[in-house]
Amino acid sequence: MRLVFAGTPEPAVPSLRRLLESGRHDVVAVLTRPDAPSGRGRKLTRSPVGALADEAGIPVLTPAKPSGEEFEKALRELAPDCAPVVAYGALLPRPVLDVPAHGWVNLHFSLLPAWRGAAPVQAAIRHGDDVTGATTFRLEEGMDTGPTFGVVTEQVGAGDTAGALLGRLAESGAALLAATLDGIEDGTVQAVPQPADGVSLAPKVTTADARVDLGSPAAAIDRLIRSVTPEPGAWCGFRDDRLGLGPVRPVRTGEFELAPGELAVERKRVLVGTATVPVELGEVKPVGKRLMAASDWARGARIEPGEQLT
Repeated sequence: MRLVFAGTPEPAVPSLRRLLESGRHDVVAVLTRPDAPSGRGRKLTRSPVGALADEAGIPVLTPAKPSGEEFEKALRELAPDCAPVVAYGALLPRPVLDVPAHGWVNLHFSLLPAWRGAAPVQAAIRHGDDVTGATTFRLEEGMDTGPTFGVVTEQVGAGDTAGALLGRLAESGAALLAATLDGIEDGTVQAVPQPADGVSLAPKVTTADARVDLGSPAAAIDRLIRSVTPEPGAWCGFRDDRLGLGPVRPVRTGEFELAPGELAVERKRVLVGTATVPVELGEVKPVGKRLMAASDWARGARIEPGEQLT
């Protein structure tokens, strides 16, 4: 089939690479978000998907919005049979959805209808799901509501961060997407409506959402921090400033008693109290400084007895 691939961030790269290497389909163009400022110099940088397309010599479309007569005309001239989508990052209007004969096939990183929205992996970790996965489905105008083609499942590990889990799903999801497109071409897969039960939403996670409430139970704090690692990154307050927090480790019940937010500095570890058991801090990031071990930070900060994270 002739394909126009739509995607933007790094998790979409395995899917595009898989289709380019399959030898079965012809990726005639890539649709990605416009080049964006990146790094200290804020230099305009191609998206990871766009960079792979450039490397492969494939035309790249970067409209500010994937709508309007000019974009629709360009898409029709490409005459795609199908348009696979992985984390493109913008809504597609009905006239655009209608262009490919087999529609737009989206790879979503959850087991739909669970965790519809922009942050399904973060939601699965934050809510303590034991199993998640990826789903291929036909795009509609609704938010991840279209009929599904197939799924793959993935165990959520006790120490998984969103970055690690998404990395695994990007690879297994790429295989699912390729198989789905093969099945569409062969006529061996059919989309089926999503069940009405089990719908949950996973909106975009903001920096404010990533603030750690140390009055919460240790298990909830552990899940929250892992769910926002590496982006947007967990944080709390310390001495009227922000302190970034990497994954933590709850300590054994009865090993240490601290009030929520209270710090305790030992020679090789730093503990902070929660609503249940304390947690041991892993890496932290003071404002304007690099990520460092919590013990190194504590020595430099000269934590006083009774000081707290807020």
